[in-house]
Amino acid sequence: MLSYILYGFIWCFTLLPLRFLYLFSDFLYLVLYYIVKYRRRVVRTNLCKSFPEKDGREIVKIEKKYYRHMCDLFVEMYRMWHMSEKEIKKRCVFKNLEVVQQYFDQNRSVIGVLGHYGNWEWMSSFSLWVKPDIAFYALYKPLHDRVSDRMLKKIRSRFGAVVIPKDDILRQIIKDKKEGRLFLAGFIGDQTPNIYNLNFWMDFLNQDTPVLIGTEKIARKFDLPVISLRMRCVKRGYYEVDFVDICGKPGELEPGELTRMHTRVLEETIREVPELWLWSHKRWKHRRGKEAEETN
Repeated sequence: MLSYILYGFIWCFTLLPLRFLYLFSDFLYLVLYYIVKYRRRVVRTNLCKSFPEKDGREIVKIEKKYYRHMCDLFVEMYRMWHMSEKEIKKRCVFKNLEVVQQYFDQNRSVIGVLGHYGNWEWMSSFSLWVKPDIAFYALYKPLHDRVSDRMLKKIRSRFGAVVIPKDDILRQIIKDKKEGRLFLAGFIGDQTPNIYNLNFWMDFLNQDTPVLIGTEKIARKFDLPVISLRMRCVKRGYYEVDFVDICGKPGELEPGELTRMHTRVLEETIREVPELWLWSHKRWKHRRGKEAEETN
């Protein structure tokens, strides 16, 4: 029952224009940062270890900007529920589409790697920028609460994205290959592997980091080109997405190289404007050679 009440409240509340929702975001920032202190220790530790060259004042500055961005992200995501196509295309602009279009013209589907950076939820509006017969797959991990899961699926699919549980993507790719359907599949490349997938490690943001290699495995198996989606915030509530061509022939690379390539692109993006990444995530809870923590 509580989930349905929350569902209805969020739906009604986000009918407000963003300029009013940002007032709530400003208030939420004060509560989360100064009163609740939500995961401040995690954020501070992550920032200090990632940027040892920065002094305490610089770290705190990034930290505060991150919490402001996180609160903006919250209201922006749910506001998407009521946005028109005209508004979302104005607020989230996809640039240099020729990078991905070249592969569609070759009748090849594409894997797009992105991170929890900027407003990654608005990237699900990609379908508005290409022909209607090209699918955009937004991979996700289903939530245990069915009401919340349904709510997020509705928001993410509002502008044509096909929301697919990450465990079902292989079946979908095989089906599309047989039917000749083109797609761009969005893979999140910065999630922490579970304890059974600590197979590949590399230096990332100054730390020894386990990285998921599922994207690379799928790209090599189906010969899918890989691009990176880089988002930047132009101003509050306005973003631009650039495509970076990572590799058109993944099978020709050495194992692990493709993963290093797209992770490096993400790292460069984070270093340019660090406050837009998800610093409250326990990204480095695993240590090589030590028993990993199972709690998040």
